[in-house]
Amino acid sequence: MMKKIISLFTLSLLVSVLSFSLEVDRSELQSISSNTTIEFISYTGPHRVIDSAASIRGIGESLGNVISQKRESQNETGSASRYSVIHAIDPNESGKLDADIIILGPDAGVDHINNLRRIIAGYLSAAYGYSNEDADTLAVFITVYNAVYRGKLSDAGKKYKQIVLNNVTEADFGLSVNYKDWPGHSQIIIPVYDATNGGLSSIDTSVISDSKVVNSMKEDDDRNVESRKNMVDIKERESETASENARNAQKEAVAEQKTADSEKKNAAEAQKEAASAQKEADEKQQYADENPDDKDAQREADEAQREADEVAKRADEAQVKADEAQEKADQARTEAQEKQALADKKQAEAQSERKDIAKDQQEIQKQEAAMANMPSDYGIVLFDDKAMLSRLVRYNSETGEVLKNSPVTSIRGRLIYKAGNNYLAIAGENSKNGAIKLVLLSPDTMEIEAESDRSVAEDSILVQDGSDYYCVIDEDGEYYIGKFGEDLSFKLKSQITVKSASPITVGSSTISVTDSSGSLKVLDKADLSDISSGK
Repeated sequence: MMKKIISLFTLSLLVSVLSFSLEVDRSELQSISSNTTIEFISYTGPHRVIDSAASIRGIGESLGNVISQKRESQNETGSASRYSVIHAIDPNESGKLDADIIILGPDAGVDHINNLRRIIAGYLSAAYGYSNEDADTLAVFITVYNAVYRGKLSDAGKKYKQIVLNNVTEADFGLSVNYKDWPGHSQIIIPVYDATNGGLSSIDTSVISDSKVVNSMKEDDDRNVESRKNMVDIKERESETASENARNAQKEAVAEQKTADSEKKNAAEAQKEAASAQKEADEKQQYADENPDDKDAQREADEAQREADEVAKRADEAQVKADEAQEKADQARTEAQEKQALADKKQAEAQSERKDIAKDQQEIQKQEAAMANMPSDYGIVLFDDKAMLSRLVRYNSETGEVLKNSPVTSIRGRLIYKAGNNYLAIAGENSKNGAIKLVLLSPDTMEIEAESDRSVAEDSILVQDGSDYYCVIDEDGEYYIGKFGEDLSFKLKSQITVKSASPITVGSSTISVTDSSGSLKVLDKADLSDISSGK
């Protein structure tokens, strides 16, 4: 993640010294240089239903299974409203790349980059026979590649055949970094190097790991070292396979050249024989011309010419056969050279990237050592101005430099509390798969450690009272005050319904809220019963 100096300002001073609320302008956090840093924005809050990794991968596998049956020609499969793929293959155009285009339809429910990568990996394994590990690595690079070249059809499109370009649009080409833009607006391009044979070099690894892609990956906190190391391993195996194929192709080329040489020798002898036969025919024709009354001479001249023509025909056929054999030998030689060139290219790329990775690992070690002794604190920054969503960050308390960003970008209410060893907040979104709940965030990983079993109102406030927390819970559109422990255990629910955005004011023994009719109500802290005047 690109580290930037950002200004933090206090939102509110809370009574408890363990609570805080800090904000930073999102434009500062997300501003990027001309080098284009890719930071995928995924939904990382609570979910209504959690699908297994296997079932998500199965989406891609089902698409890949169809394509694997007919890899050598164009094919399409899937649901246009959800997930589909166009296998854009044209064997008649050379010099450019074929491609698979995975399309996310308007009803596609994928909302996290890891799950999207699972779908892509499942597709690669089923369509081309990649191992799960290799497919996972390729999926990481494919998503970054598509984000780097998002909407840049005029740039990236130069590499692809017309059949590919006919099936994409400038607006949807590639992949947005924001999951909210994925459904209905994603054409994920997978450059295909060898569609027919399948296996290790089916996908063009050089294209999806070009310098722009790798430079973007290096901007992450861990510089994507593991994924890059795995790609190096793939390229080294590609090089080994290509070298073996080159050796075999060279052997075939030598054999074909021997055949061609033999055919050329036969052709030369046939031409020599044809020349001799024609010379003899010419001599007999000359004698016949000089002796027009000699019918035997005329007959012998005609027979000699017919024989010369037959010999010439056989010589021509032998020459055609020799030419074809030489062409075949030349093709075999060219194929061997191409395979060796591919082997050399992959090996050179692997060696260069290994050196780069080693350098990055040293830098990471230095940074980790420096961070271990760096004075730091935690705050939240405004991530989405329109939806008013925030994220947890760790920052250098002396300089304001952001040291680490939480992947959870859906903290609501711009408020978070220290609860035990974790941080407690309302997080999530009401979306296709999302839900809004109380969550605990780990200060180490900055990811969700636990979530409440009760849904929380979208515009609920969160209030702390010692080790208890109050918010408005949502029960099928009916709203109540809920009381939770700092471990997110559910303790009490109010007997009355309230406004979803009800203020919650905690006193020594009572809580004041706004009920569903808009009236002030006072609740007993002991059981959240209504003790308002007149009750």
